[in-house]
Amino acid sequence: MTLDGKIAVVTGGSRGIGRAICLRLARMGATVVVNYVSRPDAAEATVASIKETGGNAAAYQFDVADTEQVQAAIKKILTDFGRVDILVNNAGITRDGLIAMMKEQAWDEVIDTNLKGAFNCIKAVSRPMMKQRWGRIVSITSVIGFAGNAGQANYAAAKAGMVGLTRSVAKELASRGVTVNGIAPGYIDTDMTKELSEEVTEKIKAEIPMNSLGTVEDVAAAVAYLVSEEARYVTGQFIHVNGGMFMG
Repeated sequence: MTLDGKIAVVTGGSRGIGRAICLRLARMGATVVVNYVSRPDAAEATVASIKETGGNAAAYQFDVADTEQVQAAIKKILTDFGRVDILVNNAGITRDGLIAMMKEQAWDEVIDTNLKGAFNCIKAVSRPMMKQRWGRIVSITSVIGFAGNAGQANYAAAKAGMVGLTRSVAKELASRGVTVNGIAPGYIDTDMTKELSEEVTEKIKAEIPMNSLGTVEDVAAAVAYLVSEEARYVTGQFIHVNGGMFMG
């Protein structure tokens, strides 16, 4: 699978799953735009890693929740690179808490970044992709968006919203050669899960048929397939990367 000549934008691309996706797409030949909000050091480290292996990448700062920032950033990317072929909506945050005690701000922040952010980015790239009659949009949702989780009503709602958004946009853009799909990771070994105690981690593993956490490379591999030419006839679909934790 090759992406030679393609321009890929990965939101939240500086760390964890986003970084792995950036590295994988770069290895496939794509020029990667690494989006970040508050960690320029991490974003530049990802860019440096790509360039060290002969790839091409650049870091762009913009907040996906801010409509004007997204529009301006995509406009600049189009000016700088001439096109956008791939969008991976990976940027996301959590503000966990039980619904009875959840502050409105915690709800709004998660919905704005995780769901509105995906909307903003999809809207910004849709016309250029339709015009060139080729595009790949992949949104990183979550097992929580399908199964729900106590203490994460805001996160579950945002990720479930991304499911509906993906399927609707897939129908709108299909006739123009643009596919729109999603990846639903389960528990992945990242900095976030490393903060969990060994007892909690073992409890989580007990709920997973494969009895292990996934890796960021597992998610990146699924993205690599969906953005490739091999997946040209796949749209409106979700790949569940969760070790069998949820089968939908």
